[in-house]
Amino acid sequence: MITHYPYENLGHANHGWLDARHHFNFANYYDPERQQFGVLRVINDDVIKAGAGFDTHQHRNMEIITYVRKGAITHRDSNGNVGRTVAGDVQVMSAGSGVFHSEFNLESEDTNIFQIWIEPNQLDVKPRWDSYKFPKEPTTDSLMLLVSGDGAAPLSIYQDALIYTGHLSQGTELIHPIKHQAYVLVSEGTLELEGRLLNMGDGLEVTEQSSIKLKALNNTKVLVIDVPQNKKH
Repeated sequence: MITHYPYENLGHANHGWLDARHHFNFANYYDPERQQFGVLRVINDDVIKAGAGFDTHQHRNMEIITYVRKGAITHRDSNGNVGRTVAGDVQVMSAGSGVFHSEFNLESEDTNIFQIWIEPNQLDVKPRWDSYKFPKEPTTDSLMLLVSGDGAAPLSIYQDALIYTGHLSQGTELIHPIKHQAYVLVSEGTLELEGRLLNMGDGLEVTEQSSIKLKALNNTKVLVIDVPQNKKH
């Protein structure tokens, strides 16, 4: 089953310093049909103004992944971690037993990120943070694995989830396998997926399929978030 969520239909909140689109319930945005997707709890498409950001605040027992689409984000946390993650790269934080952190755009331009929250399969672990600079070459035959729970990816989380990305040149076609169920995000460009047209910022849920066929209609950047069901829901 495939369900398409166009960018213009997402939850929206403009705070001046932050212009956010919500794929699932978050803060003051509530839709009873958009609680979460398996263990995938949050996807926020955030545009953060230059010099602005999220002041120090606390999280517990959540895997927080930040994919930078434009600009850069600077992270600081109560464990002494400091890092700047730039466009095309990813940072992950396992909040575990509790961590305070801030995320700021210290650049001279707007920063655009996908903020992704995944529920963990282990509670109260020791908090950790990491980031990774990924290759930016075009994808030809398979998407690149960014994040996983089994140590197979450069970045790890406490969950049996997989996050892939690809920079697809116009006309590139590939078949991507699905382990559980997948949420697809178009970061840039236009994509055809199983006959459906996805534009920049769109989301798409795929369930009960073992693979999906992707075709880039122009130069396109895509994320695929493969997550198990949430047994609590």
